[in-house]
Amino acid sequence: MRRLWLIFAQTTTVCLAILFIVATLRPEWLPRSGGPNGAMVVPFFEAAPPATAPAAAATSSYALATRKAAPAVVNIFTSKDAPQSNSHPFADDPVFRRFFGDEFNPRRQQTSSLGSGVIVSPEGYVLTNNHVIEAADEIEVALADGRKGKAMLVGADPETDLAVLKLTLPTLPAVTFGRAEDLSVGDVVLAIGNPFGVGQTTTMGIVSALGRTHLGINTFENFIQTDAAINPGNSGGALIDASGNLVGINTAIYSRSGGSLGIGFAIPVSTARQVMEQLITSGSVTRGYIGVEPQDLTSELADAFKLSRREGVIIAGVVRGGPAAKAGIRTGDIVVSVDDKGITDTTTMLNAIAALAPGTKVKIKLVRGGQEFDSVVTVATRPQPRREPQTP
Repeated sequence: MRRLWLIFAQTTTVCLAILFIVATLRPEWLPRSGGPNGAMVVPFFEAAPPATAPAAAATSSYALATRKAAPAVVNIFTSKDAPQSNSHPFADDPVFRRFFGDEFNPRRQQTSSLGSGVIVSPEGYVLTNNHVIEAADEIEVALADGRKGKAMLVGADPETDLAVLKLTLPTLPAVTFGRAEDLSVGDVVLAIGNPFGVGQTTTMGIVSALGRTHLGINTFENFIQTDAAINPGNSGGALIDASGNLVGINTAIYSRSGGSLGIGFAIPVSTARQVMEQLITSGSVTRGYIGVEPQDLTSELADAFKLSRREGVIIAGVVRGGPAAKAGIRTGDIVVSVDDKGITDTTTMLNAIAALAPGTKVKIKLVRGGQEFDSVVTVATRPQPRREPQTP
């Protein structure tokens, strides 16, 4: 018993000595709590108090992403000459002009519009929307650093509403391409452009939806939907991810007032890049074509045709003498697959056929009279869309 008491006494003495030394030389190592009258005391057997919960993290900043992408986003100003209306009935009469000269002749006035674009290479290629530069006689590009320069149209693709310009200026910044395929609904995105001509503006939102189709905006649709504020003048501008990489080209908004209602659409960068490369290489986009008019197979159509199938696309029309007609495809046939890829609606069918190289043979699975069969079609080149005449 005496021996145990000595061991306990020695241990206590050593612990007190260590505590004294630590309290004297390194008091911050010891847990402290408030004592009477505000005095600070060191509890001996009391456990250290739990660590205070860290303060809420500050709101993330996207300044680095903006600084990375913003220099490559440009303002695009276009202008075209339009004949000025003249109400005089004899303004074009030679005798009238002989006496009165050109005073009553129709004069030309300049109209202008604005949009945005993205510099995609140091060589000066600028990606924008077709509707931004359509029918323009003159295109001017203004950079974020204050420089301006004339731009030349390299090529345009109305069916995806994309166009490529060529700008000749030294030391041009270029955007970094991202991957639209990696986006998920809820990801943060930023829209950079020139809304209403006020100057370069960045807005923030999230990806609201992916793969939006059937909007009636373009022939080929696969839009990223976002609630980042997009307004007139943002068209052709950049949609970037939180790292500052380009994931889309801002194209359209859904609005009843002309301003942003939180429903904007951007063309995925994967589509934009494919179109851009073809425009730079050849000045146009080549797509496959079989000469049919597809229509979504709705429940009403299925009932009208007494079809048990509810998936696929029904052929509403066949171009006479076209590839499909030569292969024996008829109105009322249902397309089930193209090149062994399932077809669910007109968008998937158009995209599948457009991706085929002209001259290749493709197997199309169809249903006619309740029976499935295969038809081999030789793909042709999709005709270029006709341009409607521009009204003054």
